[in-house]
Amino acid sequence: MGFMEVKMLKNPVIRNVLSAVAVAGAGFVLLNLVFIFFASIAWVLEKLIIPGSTPMERPWFMPVSFAISAAIIALISWFVFRSKLATLGKAIFMTVPVAVGLALIGIQLYRWPVAALSLGGLLSLGVLYYFYRTKQPWLYHYVVILVALTLAMVTILGVEI
Repeated sequence: MGFMEVKMLKNPVIRNVLSAVAVAGAGFVLLNLVFIFFASIAWVLEKLIIPGSTPMERPWFMPVSFAISAAIIALISWFVFRSKLATLGKAIFMTVPVAVGLALIGIQLYRWPVAALSLGGLLSLGVLYYFYRTKQPWLYHYVVILVALTLAMVTILGVEI
């Protein structure tokens, strides 16, 4: 790395912009991996635990599958946020629990988009207030805002995943 590159990285504005881009890009990749993880959990349950029937025959299947996946994400999150991982790494990972929490609200309230948006917004504002009161790094605030706005737009535009 040359002198100019090192000097540019010391500039806080450039460093912050690069951090924001890294969180958005790596968070997107991580969320896709989590989607594959959730699908894998559902597949394992379907093929190994309840073979011979389809998930549609069992209304409890998808909520149980989602709950198991979310519990695993919560456990991993607990370890990540108590680790010595750098703030940027934690912020990138934070896209996962924030998206899972907001997606859970969206899934449960998909018939009532206004209720889903309202509850998701209240949860997001609550988390942002907590981060503000505990003086957490700005990247954590950014993650909540980025994920909440993205999922709100998915709801408003009626995008199906």
